[in-house]
Amino acid sequence: MTEWPPGYDRIILAEVDSTLDEAVRRVGEVAAPTWIFAHHQSAARGRRGRTWSHPKGNFAATLVLPDVTPGVLAALRSFVASLALFDAFVAATGRIDPFAVKWPNDVLLNGGKVAGILLESISRQGAAPALAIGIGVNLAEAPPEDAVEAGALRPVALAQEAGAHVPPEDFLTLLAGAYADHETRLRQFGFAPLRQAWLERAARLGEVITARLPGEEITGVFETVDASGQLVLSTAEGRRVIAAADVFF
Repeated sequence: MTEWPPGYDRIILAEVDSTLDEAVRRVGEVAAPTWIFAHHQSAARGRRGRTWSHPKGNFAATLVLPDVTPGVLAALRSFVASLALFDAFVAATGRIDPFAVKWPNDVLLNGGKVAGILLESISRQGAAPALAIGIGVNLAEAPPEDAVEAGALRPVALAQEAGAHVPPEDFLTLLAGAYADHETRLRQFGFAPLRQAWLERAARLGEVITARLPGEEITGVFETVDASGQLVLSTAEGRRVIAAADVFF
């Protein structure tokens, strides 16, 4: 069994409204990188306030990084988390081929969404701001397809798609170890090696995709992600560099 990574703390909860909300409540108490894990969330949420289903046996945790403040380097942690999830899935299943990463913050299994990542800057009065990385994984069960917005990828679960039944706390240990490795690499060598590793695992690289921004949709060939993690599309009107968007295939 993978050992817990040194230098990281963990808080295990039976139930909470949201591990991200719990991170906000505890931000002033956290001195080291800390995983806040809950067996059940009563008010889980995803990007842009969307609801996130959390049936029994699924995974929910938030990593609090107290020494990471808002900015470009903070945003790069979505790539660290994506690669860590990818590695945790490989460790849990012994397979690489069915998994891929999707810009900006999803992990795919057999082309469906198995995990999502949400980055937030958090603070409380009197406490320094920190970065919270919320992660939800469909380990045991996926929500029905009609529960997601039109055009979104179908939700899938690890147990159903890969036949791997992983207890959530065991998955936390796999994920925490993988995250610590990639975080160390980012701090020592910068984004370049992580960018290369992410691109090697990227879904639909070199294919036509659509980036949906507020008030605009941009369709083009997924060319790369740049040195600051932005999406680069080759379109009929020229090259477009996109900092934030929802991506559809």
